[in-house]
Amino acid sequence: MVRIACCQIDPTIGELAANTELIETNIRRAVEAGADVIVLPELATSGYMFADADEARAVALTAAAPTFTKWSAAAGDSIVVGGFCEVGDDERLYNSAVMLDADGVIATYRKTHLWDREKLIFTPGGALPSVVETKHGVIAVMVCYDLEFAELTRPVAVHGAELIAAPVNWPLFPRPEGEHPGEVITAMSTARTNKIAVAVCDRAGVERGQQWTEGTAIVDPNGWVVASAGPGTAMALADIDLALTHDKTLTEHVHLFDDRRIDLY
Repeated sequence: MVRIACCQIDPTIGELAANTELIETNIRRAVEAGADVIVLPELATSGYMFADADEARAVALTAAAPTFTKWSAAAGDSIVVGGFCEVGDDERLYNSAVMLDADGVIATYRKTHLWDREKLIFTPGGALPSVVETKHGVIAVMVCYDLEFAELTRPVAVHGAELIAAPVNWPLFPRPEGEHPGEVITAMSTARTNKIAVAVCDRAGVERGQQWTEGTAIVDPNGWVVASAGPGTAMALADIDLALTHDKTLTEHVHLFDDRRIDLY
């Protein structure tokens, strides 16, 4: 079993030092709760609602930034995945996520599918997520809107990912009372159709008038939400048997991958 924690925090836009301290505190809390994998929100280091590219650039980091050394120091034996505003060697801005452990950065992923006004600030990533074998499972990292695209989620599952860890910032949309947020339903479908675990970590609060869904959820390989954070700042925690992802059969004659008609599509 792997214990997954999603820390639904409320970062402050532009406040790198305060956000770093907030993230460190929450990583340590998750470690104390026994978490093997810890997921943080999208753009957790910086906040999301940038006025323009200049404001984003002022808080942009490289993957070698001391911020991530502090995350690593807090990580203990855990794997940590979290979002940040990245400035690349090409001086372009990326909406990125880092995967790290106590020894440092393991992988960095740049968001491939940019949402709405992100397109005015960030450059889309040009590579599929890495499928990384870690001490706590085989993990692929995506960011928010990426989850809407089966063209991205299916390949990582086919290549052996057991868990998709996704930092997100989901703007609140109306929905019928009693229904899951649409984005959570997408995560459930992704898990169900690939027989893979999905951990999505949303953020809390209101930022520059934007209210967030606060839809943090941990979804098991059968597609069921087994933990959620609820409203406000909170931590979702769940134990998942990632070995369940190895068997893609649903019944004696149903296999999620073998039944694909790749001769047609």
